Amino acid sequence: MNQNVFKTESLNQLFEMSFKKYWDFKALTEFNGDTLYYRDLVRRIRMIHIGFEQCGLKQGDKVALCGKNQSNWAVAFLATITYGAVVVPILHEFKPGNIRHLVNHSDARIFFVGEQVWEGLSESEMPNLEAIVGLNDFDILYAPEKEIITIRNGLQSKFEELYPNGMTPEDICYHRDLPEELALINYTSGTTGFSKGVMLPYRSLLSNVLFGWEVLPQVSNGAKVVSMLPSAHMYGLMFELLFEMTSGSHVHFLTRTPSPKVITEAFQSVKPRVIIAVPMIIEKIYKKKLLPLLKRPSIKIMLRMPFIDQRIKNRIHDELFKAFGGEYVEIIVGGAPLNHEVEPFLKSINLAFTVGYGLTECGPIVSYAPWNERPLFSCGKAAPRMSIRIDSGDPEKNPGEIQLKGDNVMVGYYKNPEATEQVFTHDGWFKTGDMGTMDNMGYLFIKGRSKTMILGPNGQNIYPEEIESSINNMSYVSESLVIMEDDKLVALVYPDFEKAAADGLPDTAMGATMEAMRVQINLELPKYCQIARVKIVPEEFEKTPKRSIKRFLYNG
Repeated sequence: MNQNVFKTESLNQLFEMSFKKYWDFKALTEFNGDTLYYRDLVRRIRMIHIGFEQCGLKQGDKVALCGKNQSNWAVAFLATITYGAVVVPILHEFKPGNIRHLVNHSDARIFFVGEQVWEGLSESEMPNLEAIVGLNDFDILYAPEKEIITIRNGLQSKFEELYPNGMTPEDICYHRDLPEELALINYTSGTTGFSKGVMLPYRSLLSNVLFGWEVLPQVSNGAKVVSMLPSAHMYGLMFELLFEMTSGSHVHFLTRTPSPKVITEAFQSVKPRVIIAVPMIIEKIYKKKLLPLLKRPSIKIMLRMPFIDQRIKNRIHDELFKAFGGEYVEIIVGGAPLNHEVEPFLKSINLAFTVGYGLTECGPIVSYAPWNERPLFSCGKAAPRMSIRIDSGDPEKNPGEIQLKGDNVMVGYYKNPEATEQVFTHDGWFKTGDMGTMDNMGYLFIKGRSKTMILGPNGQNIYPEEIESSINNMSYVSESLVIMEDDKLVALVYPDFEKAAADGLPDTAMGATMEAMRVQINLELPKYCQIARVKIVPEEFEKTPKRSIKRFLYNG
């Protein structure tokens, strides 16, 4: 392990060190597509820096970024952060109105955007932008001043003027970031009234990168990683891109919807050194590949027989190991707990997987333990440079709110001091809203999510209140609740029967009315938030004394 990594207090210095050392290594590959070496990455970053300089972009200015996972997304992100500007990654699956809102809210001056995303947007609705740049080839899609277009057209000649003999590793020189300096604004949602821009300083990103070095030193020197989670979310961004770019690893972008078939193909082809996953990916493989096998009468019998059962489990382990590429050192599951049926079985076959805990507000890591040390159903111990406390009189037995302090924690929510104040205690601990216990060894066990976020199939954060607010605005809806059933979003709806009766709508027509409502609502929702079906409930939802729906009664 390179000890110099742990001596620096600058994230951008780590990028410099890595890019110089791994100049001739492969850096970014689009699955079944083109590859950028680290030297190519460095040159593209420098070209963008020249453009920033000539456009008068200052350190601390905001640069928005929205598009599918791809090499140029990574180039734009790294160019922004190594320049000292504040990057604002936006999930490309948000609706155009949501994307527009976040670009405006973040005060972005420049907007890097995928061409497919741009088709649904209009520059007139984002009046503060000085340049809109396409991610396919970094061409200017719109600029109010013609000078910007002239600057873009002259970048190649300017680059050649600065580096007549070509750029070399010694020419790399990036902004020296300070620990409390703002690096990134990551929005937890796209919708007005729900979106909170998490402000992460450089110390948070650096601490998370160092965590990667501390727990996965094998992921370096050309080690391969498959990027299948959204790069605009902190989990995928940090551990499928940023950490890898400081360690000389080779990132493969899927560039396609990460279905189980596509993921399996990628694992077989790439043979990743580490796998970053959300529970749904693991659970789908369990249900599709393992459950039918485990239900066979002959297998059931053998699993109850001494000695034979372990041989069966070893065979299952070997098949799964091959399915994940056969070269990984660990599968790290995050975003939500694993199913309580799946996790014990995977541990029983000695699969090298672990479950961590993280939040966008911590960039994202909170807790972790290696697969061979983590107790069943735990999400590990406090990560390095992080402290965890349970707001309970007896943290081992009585669940309390999980509260955090440390380098990873955000500085607050952008333009939202009220929300920032609400999530910090008087003595400076961040209130997660999640409930947990902690044993005497320091292992954390999450006992309930008081937050209502649902994890989507590919790692997207789904906030049911946003969908419910749209549903509740529809005619003949009294109240609603959105839940996950069989990996699909289902809307439980208590209709406004009185209004329906007043309008002459019979109860028998309510099903068709709700179905029409579902179709209409889905037109406004990202694909991963689509409502699969509506269930009519015959009576009001049970409420707390504050008249909030008791969600836990209806989930699962």
